[in-house]
Amino acid sequence: MEQVKNYYKRFVTEGFDENGILSKFEINCPDNYNFGYDIIDKFGELEPDRRALIHIDLQENRTEFSYSQLSKLSTQAANLFASYGIKKGDKVMLVLKRNYQFWIAIIALAKLGAVAIPATHLLTTHDFTYRFERAQVKAVVCTGYNPDIETYVDEAQDEIKIDLIKFIANGHKDGWISFDDEIKNMPETMERVATDSYDQMLLYFTSGTTGYPKMVAHNHRYALAHIQTAAHWQNVDADGIHLTISDTGWGKAAWGKLYGQMSLGACVFVYDFDKFIPADMMRIMQDYKITSFCAPPTMFRFFIKEGLQNYDLSSLKYSAIAGEALNPEVYNKWLEYTGLKLMEAFGQTESTALLANLVGMTPKPGSMGKPTPLYDIDIVDDDGNSVPVGEVGEIVVRAEPGKDGLFEGYYRDAELTEEAWHDGLYHTGDTAWKDEDGYFWYVGRNDDVIKASGYRIGPFEIESVLISHPSVLECAVTGAPDPIRGQVVKATIVLAKGYTPCEELKKELQTYVKKNTAPYKYPRIVEFVDELPKTISGKIRRAQIRNEDNKKD
Repeated sequence: MEQVKNYYKRFVTEGFDENGILSKFEINCPDNYNFGYDIIDKFGELEPDRRALIHIDLQENRTEFSYSQLSKLSTQAANLFASYGIKKGDKVMLVLKRNYQFWIAIIALAKLGAVAIPATHLLTTHDFTYRFERAQVKAVVCTGYNPDIETYVDEAQDEIKIDLIKFIANGHKDGWISFDDEIKNMPETMERVATDSYDQMLLYFTSGTTGYPKMVAHNHRYALAHIQTAAHWQNVDADGIHLTISDTGWGKAAWGKLYGQMSLGACVFVYDFDKFIPADMMRIMQDYKITSFCAPPTMFRFFIKEGLQNYDLSSLKYSAIAGEALNPEVYNKWLEYTGLKLMEAFGQTESTALLANLVGMTPKPGSMGKPTPLYDIDIVDDDGNSVPVGEVGEIVVRAEPGKDGLFEGYYRDAELTEEAWHDGLYHTGDTAWKDEDGYFWYVGRNDDVIKASGYRIGPFEIESVLISHPSVLECAVTGAPDPIRGQVVKATIVLAKGYTPCEELKKELQTYVKKNTAPYKYPRIVEFVDELPKTISGKIRRAQIRNEDNKKD
């Protein structure tokens, strides 16, 4: 139905260049815009039977939801929350893994004007204690598939002695309200709650490399900004099936499993797995005929090692990549086996896609692409001045807090907000350089850049070379203290199966780097480890490696 497919266009102004590539994208957001009412409920009216969500659990039990069902259930959930006193502005944490109740709950909270706080199921008591206090959480909805979660929540509640409304999905527990049982008895209609598009809608705790997590605050306009993400980067087909691999606790779920995709009237596919198994995921993609797909480079790397030739991925029409920098080796192998280019983008929990290889662009393997039309992006030096082509600087956005798709600030932390937003710029903390064609190339986080013998060395280029060696499964490149050079390059490496740490392999890898990039970048220190330190969102904690090396020094 064309009315649904094109409905989103009333909220945006788009323009295209002579090659059909998006060149203009502006948000036309009504003052009272609300994703729950203006997208989900509207699509439920226009095309009640259109598929919104396909959910597959570990036993491959399949549950489907149409837009009308999602509209009805989210209204019932909103009434359930309201019956327990949850109202506009209240903070509600969602710890639901990939359970389908996440979609029902987060849409319900938007309708109420309450603030959703998606969180990972990997949190423990200490994590919950910190989050409950910092965000002033009023209620929590947890999955019953991981009983430890409820235990940790109970312990955190006891520790800080707060009143907490606790809902459990897919299970029952004393002292907890059954989300699944009680929602059935709730009314299927509700009066629209008055919300403003600049009202807070979403809070994410970021997993930074140092310090406690920060709270990223987004308003209702954030949902509309992700139309650019879905339509013009991921190339989501309204009649197709889109899969983004992400736990619902991370910002990537908002990027790929909710706002943009459903604003197009598309069907979101969810595989509720516990552990990422490459063979399992490729079989799911094959059997359920996924048409567009997005995942971080690490997962594509595992797909390639597993053997792409053993699976029929012919239903796949488009593939996108984000979450960490892409090395050309992965790009080329995926293209060789599938015929699809990996279209990389760059953004943060604090934003939507800032840089991207948009539909119709010719990607340069390893480049993040060009600035997306929604944002005014630049690369600047330490004084905020634009740097010339080829020079490394910080990626910044010329904007004010809360601009469409950009966060309003770090909730309850004016100092950190001021560090990020000043002089009319949002400072991303990520460094890059721009080539003569306007493509941006990632270098690293500001605190990840290695300064050795006067050189500024980004870890990514070295990691890309190392990861292309068959012995390397994962690696992290950092700067280690050196009395002569200030810092030297260090590579911390997890070996692939069949390889054993030894001096010969260490020298082989050092020589390999010298031959494949500038010799001064080779790792003078190589350390083999069983696993790399990571944040709970899976990002490598280079800061931890640096801190441990500084202690040794």
